[in-house]
Amino acid sequence: MAARALRLASLAVALLIGVGPAQAQNGNDAIVEARQAFIKHDGNRLGALRATALAERHPLAMWVDYWQLNNRLFAASSDEVEAFYKRWNGTYVEDRLRNDWLLELGRRRDWKAIAADYPRFRMNDDREVSCYALLADQIAGKDVRTAARAAWFNQREADDGCALLGAALYDAKLLTEADAWRRARLAVDANKPKAAQLAAALVSPRAGTDATDLLDKPARYLTALTVTRTRQDKELATLALMRLASTDPDAAAAALNAKWELLLPPELAAWAWAAVAKQAAMKLLPDASDHYQRAALLAGKAVMEIDWADDTLAWKARAALRANDGKPRWQQVVQAINAMNPSEQRDPTWVYWKARALQALAKDSAEPEAMTAQAQEMMGTLVGQLNFYGALAAEDLGQPIALPPLPAPPTDTERQAAAREPGLVRALQLIAIGLRNEGVREWNFTLRGMDDRALLAAAQLACDREIWDRCINTSDRTRTEINMAQRFPTPFRKEMQARSRESGVDAAYMYGLIRQESRFVTDARSAVGASGLMQVMPATARWTARKMGVPFSPDMITDRDTNLKIGTQYLRLVLDDFEGSQVLAAAAYNAGPSRSRRWREGPKLETAVWAENVPFSETRDYVKKVMANATFYAALLAQPAPTQAPSLKARLGNQIGPRPGPETPLDKELP
Repeated sequence: MAARALRLASLAVALLIGVGPAQAQNGNDAIVEARQAFIKHDGNRLGALRATALAERHPLAMWVDYWQLNNRLFAASSDEVEAFYKRWNGTYVEDRLRNDWLLELGRRRDWKAIAADYPRFRMNDDREVSCYALLADQIAGKDVRTAARAAWFNQREADDGCALLGAALYDAKLLTEADAWRRARLAVDANKPKAAQLAAALVSPRAGTDATDLLDKPARYLTALTVTRTRQDKELATLALMRLASTDPDAAAAALNAKWELLLPPELAAWAWAAVAKQAAMKLLPDASDHYQRAALLAGKAVMEIDWADDTLAWKARAALRANDGKPRWQQVVQAINAMNPSEQRDPTWVYWKARALQALAKDSAEPEAMTAQAQEMMGTLVGQLNFYGALAAEDLGQPIALPPLPAPPTDTERQAAAREPGLVRALQLIAIGLRNEGVREWNFTLRGMDDRALLAAAQLACDREIWDRCINTSDRTRTEINMAQRFPTPFRKEMQARSRESGVDAAYMYGLIRQESRFVTDARSAVGASGLMQVMPATARWTARKMGVPFSPDMITDRDTNLKIGTQYLRLVLDDFEGSQVLAAAAYNAGPSRSRRWREGPKLETAVWAENVPFSETRDYVKKVMANATFYAALLAQPAPTQAPSLKARLGNQIGPRPGPETPLDKELP
């Protein structure tokens, strides 16, 4: 498949630049070589390859030009950068270089140049660049208080731009000492110690030094802290308790009970208990909901509006769903969701669970009919969404999971427009010659501003070229015209059906898992080394091949058929170890069987509650998407033009709890 795509790309380039396919292939080799020279910081080789690519007018010459200038951007002049912008005006590399150049200008502290260039930044998706730009405006005397405060509070990492912005705002008294401590608490809660240290250092040098110490050894810091007269001492103690909770919530709870709850102001004690509660919830401990309740009572005592991070509130809702041996504390669920930011409250997850909570609380409320109607209205907003909670909401309302009608296929004119779009052409060529990362960025940049019809045509272009990840992701962007065959393609159907029959694994489940694992990219490779369609780890592949009695060598893992054969057989073994539960098996496939076994311990839970309480965010998202995918694939595989999907709830099963007993032995060898 890759060879066919490369031939097509070479032919396309040849037609575009008026040369033969052999010459085009030689040019492509030079592009790949230039990428390697960029990685190695080989400036001399990059310069020579750039000159050749520009002279031959290669369609990807702009990328070599970008790599060459980026490699020496620290020494570049504004004139050189402006000349680059002019050469490649309107392209992805122009905007990509602008991102890089704005960061460089920030390091140079050239605020006038940032203010001049930033308005032309079309992607505008770099938080550090945004902080530099806000600082430039603040230095120029503009009122940026609201936007700058929001950018500083929302920074994810302790980058130079946002740290510099924070210091400038603090010096200008646009940030207060209370703001600095709140930012430090949020950073500790998010496990961003460097950001916490920088925020504390705004208050005083000693606070910054102490924050470094307590973040490294919180228990020792708390033991040594004998005097807590000042607000600074109390804030630092709170940070230490929160940090201790991240590794040992029981120890932090014990410290609060023994001493610190009485020594801290109620609002800070509430933050500390919330940190304990969050970590207990993530460890699926039974007292997590009680800890949250204690934190809420302290916040109420302080007459304080709860302003914890959304993630902390999300775990409050999850802990309440697990509480009381699987009998949720619905009032606590509502309280947690109502305290979230409005945008987070609109997430389908929390719309669904708030609706469920209101339904449960309605019978004991003063206005049961009104509350029930509100819950049903909220559920109704989810119906038709092609996701886990959209499907569950439809079934909760007694409706089938309806599939959208098939839109009209792209017209010849629409298809030709997509095929001629320069950014898409470049993206396909980059992907074909092995530069997938660059190709994906070109592709996504080009999709900006496209309407549904243009997106469907672009998606079809990718489908026809068997670039399945771009096919899926592009079609996923449409709003009203939804092509399920593009969003949920079924490549390799013959091979998939054969593996399904051979292993006894449901084909729809296999498709749903692969769509989430690799988007059907046969040579996909993860950061941890998982490879191929089913993202199998080398050690797992070796173990499974041995169990199957088939020969195996590491180079075989990216062979499509071998990957499918080994992956589906491993999935079969995982399903067997989890009594056929597709939810438990999906969690095990992503995070490992030992974790999935541990997570099922405790009370028996409704399966959707169990899935929402998976401690790893990646695995939680993965499980829900695999199960929703499988439901839609079951419909698409069953008939040529389906109008509804089978039950997601039936696929989930009723409950998840501890392993039934000795009659279902554990496969201790399963990797």
